[in-house]
Amino acid sequence: MDAGRAEPTMPVAAVARRLGVAPSTLRTWDRRYGLGPGRHTDGKHRRYGAADIARLELMQRALLRGASTAEAARYCLDQLPKSAPPPAELPAGPEPAPAATGLSGSTMARRLRTAALAMDAYAVQRTLAEAVADSGVLAAWDGVIEPVLAALGAGWRGTRAGPEVEYLLAECVLGALVRATPVLDSPRNQRPVLLSPVPGRRGALPLYALAASLADRHIATQLLGRSPTPEVLSTTVRRSVPAAVVLYACDGDAADVVLFADDPRGRARRRMFAWGPGWRRTPLPAQVELLADLRGAVERLEYVLLGQ
Repeated sequence: MDAGRAEPTMPVAAVARRLGVAPSTLRTWDRRYGLGPGRHTDGKHRRYGAADIARLELMQRALLRGASTAEAARYCLDQLPKSAPPPAELPAGPEPAPAATGLSGSTMARRLRTAALAMDAYAVQRTLAEAVADSGVLAAWDGVIEPVLAALGAGWRGTRAGPEVEYLLAECVLGALVRATPVLDSPRNQRPVLLSPVPGRRGALPLYALAASLADRHIATQLLGRSPTPEVLSTTVRRSVPAAVVLYACDGDAADVVLFADDPRGRARRRMFAWGPGWRRTPLPAQVELLADLRGAVERLEYVLLGQ
């Protein structure tokens, strides 16, 4: 903005009319949550600039989507902090990646949580894209995505988080992981790693994170996103001849070791792995190895397949 030109501002009454709220509401938001004008002005009347109004409009959208007043206030201050320039001066593309802004994994996780609670799909997608672009899928999963998913599964106390938040977050995470998984021109492994949830599970986001993390290391996978029947799983293993099979199970899933039965037709030898909390209390056959967390699974599979 030209330093010689003053930024256009609006009084409290005009902003209240624009938003359709009472002037006393704006004063309350200012007093309780710090959502008043970003700069002090001379005289008794405080005036709102473009960035202040954009912040309040974002707050209002979050409220309309079901967030509490405190949640909405934290959300809009996180998305449009008072130190940020007015929207007219911001670039049209995404915000700078966390490496440029100095955002830690915990800060990104809070941003993701707040955006999900506000049912703001664009902010959720943008936060996920920034986390992945900054540090890769593996670190983004460990430091941002998995902690938020785990907290949602445990229930966020003091919030209005319902099934709709879980659906929104899961779909956005799935999209981010799929976008982060390239089609490899020259994979390092000749035969793929077959990744599948156990029968009865609708899907497993950790498997998408594993596929993307292995792709970062140029290891090709074949992912069954939808839970197959035992017959489909057996036929897929027989026909695709994978170098390794990873079956993911959550608590309560039908984690049956029969699923690891060897192909009796003498096909190429493959390694078999169980992954996920659903296998921890299941005695596994000697030929089946239990994988740890995502990072441990990636490193172990790379070592088994390629000796690295």
